[in-house]
Amino acid sequence: MQPVVRFRLTRPSRGFARLLAIGALSLGLGGCGFLGSVDFPGVYKIGIPQGNIITQDMVDQLRPGMTKRQVIFVMGTPLVRDPFHQDRWDYIYSFQPGGGERGQERLTVFFENDLLVSFTGDFVPTEAASN
Repeated sequence: MQPVVRFRLTRPSRGFARLLAIGALSLGLGGCGFLGSVDFPGVYKIGIPQGNIITQDMVDQLRPGMTKRQVIFVMGTPLVRDPFHQDRWDYIYSFQPGGGERGQERLTVFFENDLLVSFTGDFVPTEAASN
């Protein structure tokens, strides 16, 4: 029969074991953040649309003097309605194709006495629409 050899950790080696375990854990968790940016070949990434889709045809239908209900009929419900500025509506559309750059389009509509006064943003009315 062979003698059983048992190792007993002394105080300094226990501290080293804890330090080693904490270091391995922090390196392992730090590597998880890196995995989010890795592109795996052959993996399909979907496009992510968010907000109100804004088209040039919709912008061309906007006319000064339209009521809020008419603007909602043309543009849809605004994404942002500021409770402190009831006469300003923001339409925002963002799209990120799978793994690509995110694009964003904005249109801000202004009212006075519940009638459309003006709008600003990434769209301008075309010449044919203003005639």
